[in-house]
Amino acid sequence: MVSSATASATASPTAAVIAAGAAAAGAARAGALRTSTPPGSGDALAGPEVPAGEGCAARGDVALFVSPATPRAGVPLRIVAVSSRPLPATPGALVVRTPQGGSVPLALTQGGGPPWWSSAEIASPAAGSYRAALGQGAEVLACKDISVAEAADAPSWRAPPGSAAWRSAGTWTAADEDLYAAWIERLFDAPLAEQPSWRALHEVLRDQRRNFLHNHLGQGEDDPPPRGLSLDPDCADLPYFLRAYFAFKLGLPFGFSACTRGGPSVSPGCGRFRSSDERPTSKARSAVQAFNHFLRVTVADTVHSGSGRVPSTSDEGDYYPVALTAESLRPGTIFADPYGHVLMVAKRLPQTADAGGVLLAVDGQPDGTVARRRYWRGNFLFALDPSLGGPGFKRFRPLVRERGRLRRLTNDEIAQHPAYGDYSRDQHLRGVEGFYDKVDAVLSPDPLDPQRALLETVQALEEQVRGRVLSVRNGQEYLAKGNASVDMPKGAEIFETVGPWEDFSTPSRDLRLLIAIDVVRGLPARVERLPARYAMPPGRSPSQVRAELEGALGRELQARQITYPRTDGSEHTLTLADVVARAEALEMAYNPNDCAEVRWGAPEGSDEARTCTRRAPWSQRIKMQRYRGWFRDRLRPPRG
Repeated sequence: MVSSATASATASPTAAVIAAGAAAAGAARAGALRTSTPPGSGDALAGPEVPAGEGCAARGDVALFVSPATPRAGVPLRIVAVSSRPLPATPGALVVRTPQGGSVPLALTQGGGPPWWSSAEIASPAAGSYRAALGQGAEVLACKDISVAEAADAPSWRAPPGSAAWRSAGTWTAADEDLYAAWIERLFDAPLAEQPSWRALHEVLRDQRRNFLHNHLGQGEDDPPPRGLSLDPDCADLPYFLRAYFAFKLGLPFGFSACTRGGPSVSPGCGRFRSSDERPTSKARSAVQAFNHFLRVTVADTVHSGSGRVPSTSDEGDYYPVALTAESLRPGTIFADPYGHVLMVAKRLPQTADAGGVLLAVDGQPDGTVARRRYWRGNFLFALDPSLGGPGFKRFRPLVRERGRLRRLTNDEIAQHPAYGDYSRDQHLRGVEGFYDKVDAVLSPDPLDPQRALLETVQALEEQVRGRVLSVRNGQEYLAKGNASVDMPKGAEIFETVGPWEDFSTPSRDLRLLIAIDVVRGLPARVERLPARYAMPPGRSPSQVRAELEGALGRELQARQITYPRTDGSEHTLTLADVVARAEALEMAYNPNDCAEVRWGAPEGSDEARTCTRRAPWSQRIKMQRYRGWFRDRLRPPRG
């Protein structure tokens, strides 16, 4: 288990430290992690003096974690500090005493908050005993002792426990929750200007620069197959896979429930509670492959998007709704929309004098792709309808062990719990507009400049359109391999089913895109209607500001471009203005059996459309015409 607390760490005088992220100047706003460089050999040590003697005297609100669980010589050693309050960023704030008795400062990669975290990596430690201390000036905030064993010949092989998916002792602590948030943020970090994506979750987990739990168990669990994990969750599975992966690595409990999807007049509900204490059904001989089966079969066959939409008053769901605060909108918090999509918060950037605050989230797609998205109204859909359940921001429900068995804390217990205390129905009591207003206020407490708000909204639309390029291309590649025409489900099942249609069609994505187009088009009118929410320029009336914004919007949409591959492989460029103008055509552009040209709304008979050689069967096009009202009205039907 990754060890935590205020008592142990490790390092080497020849340490090569990974310093990920951009340079410190402007890094926080750019979305990259902050990095501090240790003092040179001739510099005065800015950090604490590593305590001598048997124990470490340290402050109790900072925890140090070390990975791997059994540090070994020559294997990268990672040290992570987490806290609910800001951590020191001065060079040399993390210092280690080596087996030779010398003290060496390490460079820090930092993120958050809240929570705030700092990490350092030693590329190739020698065997021996170390002590690490994190401090502010002479004050020691946390310290930890670690023993680095001799190098192993090969990754260890371990049989599954047999009686449970994995052994877990105790329950999650506040420090574990903080580490989980830090791990999520580090895992999916990238500059704000980038749109990172991965073909599957295991791709990012195998990147040891991102994953500070990489091969934490020493079993080669993050190596490529056949030894390592192979994980490609969809949007509903992704939060469960990440939570279970973290729990598996650290020996913590994990729970999930069998829930209904709800229906036209019934919200989702949960029944049987399941957990990592269950006897595994896999016949795998290694603990890693047994865990792989647990996720890909046991968990994936049980959870779905309805699991995230259980009503906010229920004590039976795997998630609970949180207060809309900076503390609760932390990495690892999920957002369940009313129509079946689930995202996970990955990072929050504070508002600055030049830009509004930003919330970044990741989601899984049916084809296994994992990508990062920017929070905005076009991506995070919210509605209040009892039949849709309880959408919104939520966290995993804490578990406790009583008389040897795991159970979920109730909402009242969470509200009173010192490590949580953030259960709240507030987001469901404000109304839809009140929900969005409150989130905007959390992200950007000060009124936004209207022009800046416009640019950030257009940027979010552009990111959403670029994400669709990949989804459409994946469908085209699937058919180009000689696969048969994809069967189309009936009715509301077009939004959620299994098989190739789920993997390569885009009805849910396209409905969100159409809503996003409406949001962008409507922003100038919104500013005119709600001038108090914006930093209106002096001497301008709301109607004048609206007119200026409409002109700026047209110019921005015309200036931004995307490129997609046509059927013959040639690239075709569209402006965002083209995409917005094609909103009506995009109401029937989600079928993977149609050529890319049709899926991007190319006008029939145009030069753009001449390369199209494939159309969806007539029977499917008739269905699409019948279902078009859902897209025209921007209203997804309830599940049957």
